[in-house]
Amino acid sequence: MARARVKKKAERRIGSGEARAHRLHLGELGDSDVVQASLDGDERAFGELVGRYDQRLLNFVYRTIGDRERGQDLVQETFVRVYRHLHRFDQTKKFSTWIYTIASNLAKNELRNRSRNPLVLFQTLKKNWDADHRPLEWEDTQYKPDDLYRKRHLREKVEEAVKQLPEHHRIVFVLREMEGKTYEEIADITTCNLGTVKSRLNRARNNFANIIAPMIE
Repeated sequence: MARARVKKKAERRIGSGEARAHRLHLGELGDSDVVQASLDGDERAFGELVGRYDQRLLNFVYRTIGDRERGQDLVQETFVRVYRHLHRFDQTKKFSTWIYTIASNLAKNELRNRSRNPLVLFQTLKKNWDADHRPLEWEDTQYKPDDLYRKRHLREKVEEAVKQLPEHHRIVFVLREMEGKTYEEIADITTCNLGTVKSRLNRARNNFANIIAPMIE
């Protein structure tokens, strides 16, 4: 009996070690290889994709629509759509561009629906008012409280200014200035030509500068 228990424990340790090694292996692969592994039936591969993009997409969607809870819902919906349609993904293209395109379309639909529904808009505004009363979070203790306050205050002003940009300017601004996407990637994500992307980004930058200047004087 005791020998059987020892054997089971050893088997669990071996299984756990194999799973850990497999996760490390997936982490070393590029997106396209992880996508192929998922298509080939590797159940952990899709979890690797989620881990890579979950927080990045949430930051992007939140900055686009200004509602973190709703942003989480949209990111979840993004992954649902990716999972359902992964077999349709053209693996000659970048996976990051494809998944950002899906998230961007969901965010744009959310903004359009919100503009048509005054109740949804009011609920979002009220949620933001309530959030203003949260205590300051001292994420990094190496900074002085005054520095942390100024840093957070500036971040809030930046996000407030971004929200005031028109939708088509906001999306290219967030993708370029906050997500670090190239002009070509933005063109693919937004299905606009390169000239339109550059023109919108230039106007967005000028608009952003005019909006934020009085906020930080």
